[in-house]
Amino acid sequence: MSASADATSAPEILLRATERELRTERFLRELAYIVLGLPLGALYLVLVFGGVVLGGLLGAVWIGLPIVLALSAVLWRCARLERRLANRLLDARISPLPPLRARAEGGAWERTRERLSSRAFWRGVTLLVARFPVTVVAAGCTGIAGAATGALLVLGVEGLTGARSGYFGPFAIDPGLGIVLCLLAVPMGVLTVAVADGAAVVLRALARLLLVSSLPAGAPVREMLAQSLGDRSLAIAYWVGDREVFVDERGHYVPLPEAGSDRAWTAVDYEGRRVAAIIHDASLEASPELVQAAAAAASLALDNERLKADLRSRVEELRASRVRLVEASNAARRRVERDLHDGAQQQLVAMAVELRLLRNRLGDRPEATELVDRIEDKLRAALEELRELARGIHPGILTDRGLEPALESLAASAPLPVACEIELAWRPPASVEAVAYFVIAEALTNVLKYAQATEATIRARYDGEDLVVEAEDDGIGGADEAKGTGLQGLRDRVGALDGTIKVVSPQGRGTLVQARIPWRSVDEFLGGLA
Repeated sequence: MSASADATSAPEILLRATERELRTERFLRELAYIVLGLPLGALYLVLVFGGVVLGGLLGAVWIGLPIVLALSAVLWRCARLERRLANRLLDARISPLPPLRARAEGGAWERTRERLSSRAFWRGVTLLVARFPVTVVAAGCTGIAGAATGALLVLGVEGLTGARSGYFGPFAIDPGLGIVLCLLAVPMGVLTVAVADGAAVVLRALARLLLVSSLPAGAPVREMLAQSLGDRSLAIAYWVGDREVFVDERGHYVPLPEAGSDRAWTAVDYEGRRVAAIIHDASLEASPELVQAAAAAASLALDNERLKADLRSRVEELRASRVRLVEASNAARRRVERDLHDGAQQQLVAMAVELRLLRNRLGDRPEATELVDRIEDKLRAALEELRELARGIHPGILTDRGLEPALESLAASAPLPVACEIELAWRPPASVEAVAYFVIAEALTNVLKYAQATEATIRARYDGEDLVVEAEDDGIGGADEAKGTGLQGLRDRVGALDGTIKVVSPQGRGTLVQARIPWRSVDEFLGGLA
């Protein structure tokens, strides 16, 4: 019976020992924060009030502004130091402070005014000013309680050992009184720890009050969780059940961190369903109840965000499928063009050569020669039509040399003057090239058929992540998609790559067709396929 009781109490003994170690460690960290606050707080006061005096004396001359600007940067670094100390010693969980920005292009006065107008900066300065007096009070209360504990313990030990004689109040110091004093030192020590804990609570609340920026109503869930957990790098991955993957807010796949890395993740469930995963710093695993509490509080909001992420994921998948269809269509076009060029077109060319050989063998037979000439004319026309057909399906020059030579060739073959203004530093993806080429080809076809223009201009350039192509003429204008000029087909072709097309065609003042095609997203997608 006794052995069984000892066996069952062993885990409890170990748990209590661990709790005592944690309390001792927490007390020492709180004590270290209070002790460090005395010299640091005094330094902060010197910097703040010295800066006020120095700025007031030198503010009228130019040299005062750079000094104030440099001093503000030093004070902000001190505020960051306080955040790190509060997090490490008091478990304050304060998110990293934002950088104290100032425009580099402005003068010293503009930069100083911009920096000093920051509310976050003045909140940090307020903490630096309050650090010393609050720490003095905390240190005084803790010191008094600790001194009383030490005095009782010393007197008790001296009474027990007989090392000291005399009186403690009306009582003579003897071994009996020594036992009483040692016993009184225990609750006084507990009181000292309680005073230190209370002082730490006040100091932690002060640091959070002044260093944690309040988020506006309706702030993103990620920002609220990052602030409450003190992890600026926190990310949220939303669960898409039908695909069984986690995605971010844009619908892109998110891999979860592996065990043993510096990142960890915590599952979030709502009404028995997997909703999301909070990806956070691995150090937060030391307090999983904190992460779980934050996850439970935000589960409803995360469920709503999950629905949005699911929708974005489906839209992203639809966009990717459209890109795949366009790429497959262009690949089929290139294959058909290559088959026509290497197959039927080469056969017709061979027939033309054989007809020439046949004409040379006919000699002076006018009827036969005339028949061969007619066959050659028809064969030449068929070959030209086949080349035009192959060019309309997918021009070989576009595949071999790129968009710029293809557009220049298109302009050179037009029956009216076409100027080229093409500035392409690199080739875009093949799908983008094909769409851009056919936009210009269709636009020039419309110019020849309907515009009654005397000249035209085609342009191609990059604008950020878009490829912009334009065709402009000086014709009669009035282009209307409803009249079947092929503009709606162009719009569909450009829209398949998430591009846009704009047609400006005032009556009597020419027509401008402009297409903007995102090239980077297509390039990244095709790179992912590779």
